[in-house]
Amino acid sequence: MSRVPGWLGRLGAGLTEMSERWNERRAEAEREREETESRTSSDEHVPPPPDYAPDVPARPDPALAVPWGVRVAAEAGWRLLVLAGTLWVLMRIISAVQLVVLAFASALLITAVLQPTVARLRRLGVPRGPATVLTAILGFVVMGLIGWFVTWQVMENIDDLSGQIQDGIDELRNWLLNSPFHVTDKQINEIAKNLREAVGANTDQITSAGLEGVTVVVEALTGILLAVFSTLFLLYDGKRIWQWTLKLVPAAARPGVAGAGPAAWRTLTAYVRGTVVVALIDAIFIGLGIYFLDVPMAVPLAVFIFLGAFIPLVGAVVSGALAVVVALVTQGVFTAVMTLVVVLAVQQIEGHILQPFILGRAVRVHPLAVVLSVACGGMVAGIGGAVVAVPLVAVTNTVAAYLRAYSRQSALRHAVRPRGATAVSAEPDREPPPE
Repeated sequence: MSRVPGWLGRLGAGLTEMSERWNERRAEAEREREETESRTSSDEHVPPPPDYAPDVPARPDPALAVPWGVRVAAEAGWRLLVLAGTLWVLMRIISAVQLVVLAFASALLITAVLQPTVARLRRLGVPRGPATVLTAILGFVVMGLIGWFVTWQVMENIDDLSGQIQDGIDELRNWLLNSPFHVTDKQINEIAKNLREAVGANTDQITSAGLEGVTVVVEALTGILLAVFSTLFLLYDGKRIWQWTLKLVPAAARPGVAGAGPAAWRTLTAYVRGTVVVALIDAIFIGLGIYFLDVPMAVPLAVFIFLGAFIPLVGAVVSGALAVVVALVTQGVFTAVMTLVVVLAVQQIEGHILQPFILGRAVRVHPLAVVLSVACGGMVAGIGGAVVAVPLVAVTNTVAAYLRAYSRQSALRHAVRPRGATAVSAEPDREPPPE
């Protein structure tokens, strides 16, 4: 009995010692495994390259490798492509509904002329409805009388004009035969023969153009009716129409657009009024000049000059050239030269005195912009596009200038100013508010 506890004690001590040795070996194996893993995961030692090997720089970020100018050009390029695509789609839509667009644009121009009369009648106490109806009736009656008068004058003088043209052609032929240009009778006959052959060869095209004239008349009547109805509604309810249009604009841009609209309307009104006054002066003085020179159909030519003035630069050249040609074939070379002098003198007075004085600073468009806009408008929509092009450019210029000024003023208004005891009183904005 006395030996059993001793044996058990020795056995327990042996087991304890074996357990300690086992733990030590296991800890040592764990350390060796960790060291092996750390050596495997760490970067292996790579021998240095030889001395003759070239140095390879580190590769930069691809975006930084592109030159700054190329990146700017690429950023601007895709945005320009998006704008060009949008403009192309817009032009396609306008071409599809060209009649409606031109009718509404004509209504805007007519409204710009008649709206001051409506406002004056309203100030005199006339209700809005009767003021609109009276003004519209007066305006359309005047335009209709002008058209009727021109047609009547042409029909009354067409027979005399044809005879005078034949006499003028004979006189021009005699003048060419006796001129220092050494033109022979055979050459003149050859030119006349070529003209007759050209007319005979294009008879089918002329006939088809005459048949298409019926369609043109129907479209013209439709456009006139659309312009009349649009003018009536613009005169009567133009303010509400503008307020409804503002709802289509994003809320963030609505204040700027709301201010740009009246500025654009003032520009359009000033342009139309000034153009009407300048065109009337041109028609009166050139008409009087060709009347005293005994040029036939002086009144229709004066009306044509008045209408041509609504196409800046180009219209004046075409209408003046027509008056010179009529004077040449009816009254001879001297009368044609004197007509040219009258036309050039009046147009010079118009360009250097009348337009700057009447239009002032309300409409400031560079002559190059005028020529390019008239050319583009004529290519897109014919004569109607040429008439609408310049006021569209003038209004766009006014809107852009207003939005630019409004943006600068908003930035100054929302600028962070110093506060507290050390803050000085803020100076008022020196830039005047946009008109």
